[in-house]
Amino acid sequence: MSLLADKGQNRTFLGFVFYLQKGVCMEDDNRIIRDRYAKSVVVMNFTGVYDYESFLRNPKIKWLDCRHLNGTECYCDEEGASALKRLIDGYSPQGIHFIDSGDYHYVTKFWTDKLDVPFALMVFDHHPDMQPPLFEHILSCGSWVKDVLDTNVNCRKVIVVGASDRLVQEVPEEYGSRVRFYSESSFNQEAGWKAFAAEHVSEPVYISIDKDVLNPSSAVTNWDQGSLSLPELEQLLAVVLRQEQVIGVDICGECSATLDLFEEEREAEIDNRANGELLRFFCSFEAKAE
Repeated sequence: MSLLADKGQNRTFLGFVFYLQKGVCMEDDNRIIRDRYAKSVVVMNFTGVYDYESFLRNPKIKWLDCRHLNGTECYCDEEGASALKRLIDGYSPQGIHFIDSGDYHYVTKFWTDKLDVPFALMVFDHHPDMQPPLFEHILSCGSWVKDVLDTNVNCRKVIVVGASDRLVQEVPEEYGSRVRFYSESSFNQEAGWKAFAAEHVSEPVYISIDKDVLNPSSAVTNWDQGSLSLPELEQLLAVVLRQEQVIGVDICGECSATLDLFEEEREAEIDNRANGELLRFFCSFEAKAE
């Protein structure tokens, strides 16, 4: 079933219904999220950082407590993988998933493993996440994209957007036919991105965003970061949302827990604003685009 389909004046996108009237949303963004879309948002709380982020304070949002799980930080061993798969078993890969810091970006693999149709994985990340694993048969935040390509028969291709040019050069050559890069140095004009996306995406798209693709003024993460501003990221996303059928989204890249409570709260507030804006953007995109 398509998740992007017109039904009269109602349009379905990622399981959300937008009520349109001459291109104007009938409710303000905050009320839209609060009253209509929160039930399609899943939060995977590994570190407790989301406790500081007010945009998630809605009783309809589904919270999955992952803080008690062993074998999940950066590297995900067999015990951790089994526990996470059980935890998300009853939830759909459709909708929007917040998956904590970039240390847990490998969780995208578990969400996309639940897709039963051919798809393209579009990853917005300052890192390609295609390193050979340090430990055999251990999934990690630095190798998970490679694992998706190796094991998911429904994943037709991967598009990595915003990765460091230096790191792109380190990707194993044997994946060249199934991976396309729109590297950090390519961010110069919208027309180039439109042509790139149209050429390389022909399947339904699952979007995965690591906020380390953003500059430090737009988000605070526990990894080195790229140069995009939040509005620039949204411009890239808007092209995809207009052109392609999007079947799911996840967002990671939260700040790390620190011993300095004041600093942690300050960083979490920056991420709170970024996450809130991305959530509003996805939820209201169709109304804004009319």
